[in-house]
Amino acid sequence: MNKQIICTAFAVVLAFSGYAQSGTNSPYSQYGIGVLSDQSQGFSRGMNGVGLAYRKGNAVNTLNPASYSSIDSLTMIFDVGLSGQITNFKEGNTKINAKNANFEYLVGSFRLLPKVGASFGVLPLSNIGYSYSSKTYLSDTYGTVSETYSGSGGLHQAFIGLGWEAVKNLSVGANVSYVWGTYERSVSTSSSSYVNTLSKDYTCNVNSYYIKLGAQWAKPLNATDVLTLGATVGLGHDLNSNPTCDIVNINTQAATSDTTRFVVDNGLKLPMSYGFGASWSRGDKLFVGADFTLEQWGKLDFPDYYKTANGDMTYALRSGLLKDRYKVNVGLDYVPSPSGQHMLGRVHYRFGAGYATPYYYINGKEGPKELSVSAGFGIPLQRVTWNSRGHMRPLLNISAQWAHTSAKDLITENTFRINVGLTFNERWFAKWKVE
Repeated sequence: MNKQIICTAFAVVLAFSGYAQSGTNSPYSQYGIGVLSDQSQGFSRGMNGVGLAYRKGNAVNTLNPASYSSIDSLTMIFDVGLSGQITNFKEGNTKINAKNANFEYLVGSFRLLPKVGASFGVLPLSNIGYSYSSKTYLSDTYGTVSETYSGSGGLHQAFIGLGWEAVKNLSVGANVSYVWGTYERSVSTSSSSYVNTLSKDYTCNVNSYYIKLGAQWAKPLNATDVLTLGATVGLGHDLNSNPTCDIVNINTQAATSDTTRFVVDNGLKLPMSYGFGASWSRGDKLFVGADFTLEQWGKLDFPDYYKTANGDMTYALRSGLLKDRYKVNVGLDYVPSPSGQHMLGRVHYRFGAGYATPYYYINGKEGPKELSVSAGFGIPLQRVTWNSRGHMRPLLNISAQWAHTSAKDLITENTFRINVGLTFNERWFAKWKVE
């Protein structure tokens, strides 16, 4: 029955992802590599993405690959997730709502060797999706100028990871990912007083890799309480991509066009990133954690179409477009009675909050900051488990998140997001005894 459930869940995820919209409608996705995706799984999203020091063995925690060594030797864990969101965009007195749905992740984990756990899966990295236009009246002579902005695409990663308990209480791990994706961005300008239309088309294909290292140190304080510290390092490097900018001048009356192409070799990069987390847990009943991450985007140049000192227009790498990104999250997971007889006592009740700074500038000013809060449930799908630790219950993880993104004189976004994840714990490696 469980295998049938897993196959059905995979089919639903694949079918859903086939027609799901882009994960964002945000105009802010026109900057950098787009809106950065949440890398956490269903159990963590109710805690607003906390997980660098999560070490329970009952979930796939890709935020810190060192956690894989905690996976039980007799189990195989699968986790799939979907999300849907409604965003309200506000600029001055204008308000617009947009809906999105997205396939979030598909991951699995198992014990590979004594003290060594393995993981695999597919995760998002960034999302691009926007379309809007503006009109500006200049004068009776020059007429009205219309500009249309649109973009789509994003980056994804397929990974394999290992976690090893090198010495007692200390584990290390690594995720190695294949990163791929594309983006298309366009800016089209036309005037009511001219027959020419000018468009700038930006495209890029990415095929590269990404490596993330992690460590966790777990210190038992007494029979039930454990203090855990976690740290991660993401290695920055070129993304093996050549961003292209086509400047297309179209004469609509004569039906002719002229195209100038610029190409930037190795124009996209990922930054070095660092994460630090701490948590305190009391058995399977309570988990409290906090994470801090730093991404050094400010050290990277980014392709831009701009006017040089001698007045010529060019498309080339330019500094000062990106900035370092900081993110802080706190969260808790509470189970009233993990081994109790009543359903509500076995449910995981989760809460979290977070704050994040942008990683880009807009016209020389800092982009929007984000404040977010979340709450969720982890609902066990079986009452009785086959081991005494209570780790092997399949869970339905449901969470809601509200995120407020704003900056002075820029568009304000209020997003309400629903995340749904299914965690299956399969007993694949047990040796059965027949009497």
